[in-house]
Amino acid sequence: MRLFDGKTTTGWRGYNSTVFPSANWEIVDGTFHCLGVGKGEMTNTDLITEKKYGNFELSLEWKLSQGGNSGIFIFVQEIPGVEIYKSSPEMQVLDNINHPDANLGVNSNRQAGSLYDMIPAVPQNAKPVGNGTRLEYLPTRKSGFQTEWSKCCHLHARTPEWKQMCDSSKFKDWSWFVNTATEGHIGLQDHGLKSGTGISRLRNCRKYPQ
Repeated sequence: MRLFDGKTTTGWRGYNSTVFPSANWEIVDGTFHCLGVGKGEMTNTDLITEKKYGNFELSLEWKLSQGGNSGIFIFVQEIPGVEIYKSSPEMQVLDNINHPDANLGVNSNRQAGSLYDMIPAVPQNAKPVGNGTRLEYLPTRKSGFQTEWSKCCHLHARTPEWKQMCDSSKFKDWSWFVNTATEGHIGLQDHGLKSGTGISRLRNCRKYPQ
């Protein structure tokens, strides 16, 4: 099934909102385009799917302007007054060359394709600014993100290893994040900088063994 038809906002709305945030997002060339209204500061006008998803495969392509910063969220929980990233694992979308966040964190775990601030993307194969980078999320036994079809980041949510990793991170006190939901919205981050995301495919999947 297609999450986004490339023409309308059907199936999408703002996080903790009932409407689409048209002052911050638009549709350009078949993609959701973040307008960068916040000029680098988060505006809390992230996009989420209207529906929730549990077992699924996700395929998309993202593209950034120079210095761009965004993210792809999975298992999003809508919690009034709480930012989206406090409940949802995030795949980092970043201009590794021109954004300072690329040099922060540990072992490059804030660069594009990484599970933000937790697991670095290896190999680091995000395309340069102005070029589209393809991404897949596959719910295997060791669920993970892939960019350009190369395995780059595995996450093990809801396992002892996951909780141990959270305990050593800035997420340790965010119970919604540590106890990641088994079903949630898919989200796109508005970090106040221009970015574009084209959602090409989502497929519900069978349950995999834990």
